[in-house]
Amino acid sequence: MIILLVVIPAGAGVVAFFVASDRLRRMLLLCAAVTQTALMLTTWLVTPAPAFGGWLAEDALGRLIGTVASVLFLAVSFYAVAYLGEERNQPHSDFDEGFLFSNAREASFTGCLLLFLAAMTLVSVSQQFALLWVAVEATTLASAPLIYFHRHHRSLEATWKYLLICSVGIALALLGIFFLSIAAANPDGSSIPLVAPELRANARHLSGPWLKAAFILLLVGYGTKMGLAPFHTWLPDAHSEAPSVASALLSGALLNCAFLGILRAQEICVAGGLADFSDHLLLGFGLLSMAVAAVFISGQTDYKRMLAYSSVEHMGILAVGVGLGGAAVFGALLHVINHSLTKAMLFLVAGNLLAVFRSKSASGVTGALSVAPASGALWLLGFFAITGSPPFGPFVSEFTILKAALEQGQTFVAVAYLAILAVVMAAMAAPMFAMAQGNPAPDVAAAPGRSVALTAVPAMLGISILVMGVYVPPILTRALREAARLLG
Repeated sequence: MIILLVVIPAGAGVVAFFVASDRLRRMLLLCAAVTQTALMLTTWLVTPAPAFGGWLAEDALGRLIGTVASVLFLAVSFYAVAYLGEERNQPHSDFDEGFLFSNAREASFTGCLLLFLAAMTLVSVSQQFALLWVAVEATTLASAPLIYFHRHHRSLEATWKYLLICSVGIALALLGIFFLSIAAANPDGSSIPLVAPELRANARHLSGPWLKAAFILLLVGYGTKMGLAPFHTWLPDAHSEAPSVASALLSGALLNCAFLGILRAQEICVAGGLADFSDHLLLGFGLLSMAVAAVFISGQTDYKRMLAYSSVEHMGILAVGVGLGGAAVFGALLHVINHSLTKAMLFLVAGNLLAVFRSKSASGVTGALSVAPASGALWLLGFFAITGSPPFGPFVSEFTILKAALEQGQTFVAVAYLAILAVVMAAMAAPMFAMAQGNPAPDVAAAPGRSVALTAVPAMLGISILVMGVYVPPILTRALREAARLLG
């Protein structure tokens, strides 16, 4: 069954390139998303047998990342079907030469979406480090055409920057895998297989200096793809220029896949007695990412770029949580879910606002609550959620990390963490409230007859964020604890 998790979306993606009918292609997208998600959820009840000698296998960490990606993809697929139907043959005024859909362009978009899901799923089930590297690189190649979808010079620049910077990062990660293989070499000429369970079991026998060097390279390499500062420079452009469907997946699912690569390396360091070394690096990069994001969010005029920098901030929160260790790891893994749901919702709502107001500038959007009441309300809900306000899910996970820092006596980390969160909340409040309130421009009117799915999907994500703030299902709590144990 574990192979089907990858094969179903990959096969559907290939077929989508050759389906001429829009209706059939969109049905294919939904059917593949539903089937793959159902299979992924089944793995929570019955663990699938490993494949290819243990190279493909489910564990608590991979299951968490894979399930988040699958569930988000399913939600985004319903939105995408409505989005593609609404936007066909409608020029987008934010792009100088206008923008028209075509059958070939939609087929390419749908095919790449499904291949993107297949690559992310392969990341989640890959236990062998070289295969994991291949899967992460595959997510880059599959998602790049999604960013270039509008065929504008800004989207071309964003795609080029995405490919260039992430390729440099992934090259460093490959060098880290080479160093890890050296660390796994035995004096008798044999070598420990580069499979996560084998490396964890024999971590004490790995060469400490080589393992440290490997971790640094893997952290920088996958941290580039994850959006950790100062390697984050591709992220604001890519998330801003991609269509809202792609932005939701890039921020809500793709960044988690890169984070999983870092967690795999962290597993080995913890098992090998090098937790102090790796923890300090994660704490440093985490706080730096949060601080850099706070600086760039302040005064940001493009609301999609603001959301992108918010992703940089939250990737920093994840790194801080894992770097602190203990209960903070549980909080970081819970935050993976909360951030993904919240950011996906916000990007989808941003797409709705862009369709109505035809502007990505925060100053060009006013009175959203009166022009598009549902999207305006969800925009405000998303603001409170993403800034860690109760009773939403991100508050619980962010508070768990803060509480763990205080309990460990990490006063400086706790104060810096809390101060940055406050700065970000203040910086995002002014533009997001102004967008929702006020009087709209005279020439702005809600588009008539827009699909219900365009607001229903982000609304369901919003409800799930609220539920996660007041109730975490026991099965999810057990899974998070099991995943946290892998990280010490």
